[in-house]
Amino acid sequence: MNVVEEYSGHVEPGGDAARRTLAALTITKLSVGPMDNNAYLLVCRETNEALLIDAANDPDRISDVVGHGPDRPALRTVVTTHQHADHWQALGAVAGANGSNTAAHPEDAEPLPIPPDFLVEHGDTLKVGACVLEVIHLRGHTPGSIALLYRDPEGSAHVFTGDSLFPGGVGKTGSPELFTSLLNDVTERLFDALPEDTWVYPGHGDDTTLGAEKPKLAEWRERGW
Repeated sequence: MNVVEEYSGHVEPGGDAARRTLAALTITKLSVGPMDNNAYLLVCRETNEALLIDAANDPDRISDVVGHGPDRPALRTVVTTHQHADHWQALGAVAGANGSNTAAHPEDAEPLPIPPDFLVEHGDTLKVGACVLEVIHLRGHTPGSIALLYRDPEGSAHVFTGDSLFPGGVGKTGSPELFTSLLNDVTERLFDALPEDTWVYPGHGDDTTLGAEKPKLAEWRERGW
C-alpha cells in the first residue's frame, strides 16, 4: 500500500492512502469498497497506538495501511460511526486480526456484525494512545450516528462525521422530522460549537471545513430533506 504524505483530503477509490501528520497524531485516509467509503487510521505519535474509524470494507487494504512490520502501530480500537452496512463490512475481520476493541453508539449497536465492546454516548471520550477523541451524537441519519472530535492542542480541530455531514449538505434522512433533527444537531454541536477552521472528514468523498460549509446552512434548511 502506497501512502502519500501530502494530504489534500482527496483519495481515489482503490488508490493510494494519504497521511496527515499533526504534532501528536497522524491521520491516514483510505477509500475502500464499491461505495467509496472512507476509513481513517489515527495513530498516536507518542505511543504508536492506533484507532480506526469505520472498518468499511477491504480488510486486506486496511491491514496494509496499518502495516505488517514490527514497528506497525497497535490497533487498539475500531469505531463504527453508524449502523449502515457499508460502514462495517470489514469490522469483524479487522478487529479479529488485531485483537481490537470495538465501539459504537448503543442506538446503532444491534445491526453490527459483532457486539461492541464499548458503547459510547454524547460527551464520552475515546483514547488513541495519549490523544483524546470526543464523541458527538448527531441524530437523524441513523438514531445512533456519531462524530469523533480531536482538538489538536497545536492547531485546528478535526472532526470525523461519518455520514452526518459532507461538503454540500447533511447526510440522507428518511423524513422531514429526521432532517430537522440532523440539521439542528449539526448546527448546534458542530457549527456553533467549533471554530470555522475545523477540518471535516466525512464517511465518503472529499474533506471540507466548517468554515467552507457554514454559509450554506440556511440554504440547506430551505432545501429540506
